[in-house]
Amino acid sequence: MPSFRYQAITTDGSVQAGTLNAPDRNSALKLISQRGETPLEIEMSDADAAAVAGRRYSRPSISRAELADLVRELATALEAGLPLMQALRTVRKQAASKNLQAILDFVIERVEAGVTLHQAAKEYGAPFDDMTTGMLRAADASGRNAEIMHQLADLLERSVELRREIVGAIIYPLMIAGLIAVSVVILIVFVLPRVMKPIMNASLDLPMPTVVLMNISDFLAAWWLVIIGAGVMAYVGGRNWLASPSNRLRFDAFVLRMPVAGRLVRDIAVARFTRTLGTLVSAGIPILSAPKIVRDTLGNSALTQAVDRVSDKVTTGQSLAEPLERSGHFPPLLVQIVNIGERSGRLEQMLLHAAGSFDRQVNNSLKLFTRVLPTILLIVMALIASFVLAAILLPIIELQKAVV
Repeated sequence: MPSFRYQAITTDGSVQAGTLNAPDRNSALKLISQRGETPLEIEMSDADAAAVAGRRYSRPSISRAELADLVRELATALEAGLPLMQALRTVRKQAASKNLQAILDFVIERVEAGVTLHQAAKEYGAPFDDMTTGMLRAADASGRNAEIMHQLADLLERSVELRREIVGAIIYPLMIAGLIAVSVVILIVFVLPRVMKPIMNASLDLPMPTVVLMNISDFLAAWWLVIIGAGVMAYVGGRNWLASPSNRLRFDAFVLRMPVAGRLVRDIAVARFTRTLGTLVSAGIPILSAPKIVRDTLGNSALTQAVDRVSDKVTTGQSLAEPLERSGHFPPLLVQIVNIGERSGRLEQMLLHAAGSFDRQVNNSLKLFTRVLPTILLIVMALIASFVLAAILLPIIELQKAVV
């Protein structure tokens, strides 16, 4: 029988936390109510949730665009006044793909068992990432399911648009870079040794670029199998390295320090943080609890850790603006808005108003990123191509001079 963690208000008005065993979430709620207590929060223990998740070994997934459509349909159904279970079943009837049907079958089964929507999504796994489950948790906590799920759909659609814009901006430079790379490899491995034969027979001194290129050619010809194997091992090892939370934290912190990409990642996370926090506060979620819910929407472990520290400081009685400023990850404008909002009592209104400004900042950062990255790729590949041409043409010119 699974165990559940809970918090409840006892008959004397105090808040009590504990665990209990029950067949499902509804049964656990009834047990708490029968004792005369008012349940505040109840969740299945991590071990039991993992056991339930482990029983689902074959889990299809859907694309991010399909996930955005699913969330939008659910939000529309809830906005029309349908209860959650009826909304899920309605969307299930309209599901076109088998993968989407399987996902909704799982979610409906878990919600019927008394699990919250965000917990069911978390148990399922992909395509529900931390941001999605965090926003669903915010919807469950605030009671404004339709509004927050519309926001989640907007975020998912925006992330799809961002990916398409980035791919569209770099696809041509990447194609050019790939063609140049293939041409360079062919020149180094096949053309260069044949061209260099008469020059080597003439006992001419080779220029430095040619010597470097000849050494690279000999190395590739002798160790190409080892190079391919090392590349595969590096890819697998990199994925395993990133699976560690501490290593993921280092990598995410490094990404934030990158000149252009880091700014784009931070701007996207700040826009999510601002809009979600404003929505939660306006829905009546206490400022002590809101940062813990918002943290899962950021998509960067370094920023998540910073929000955890902010949340800890807020629980000790500090204002929200001070730890945000000390973290060093949030822009001064957000700190000023939070500071003024806390002093004026209009925090939620100012956060929601500022979210639009940060969305525009994301668009500006994206434009800068999509302009700078293709230029850098073309410059790098042009330099490589120029070096290879110089390494081939310079000894040919020297040979012509020697013949003359």
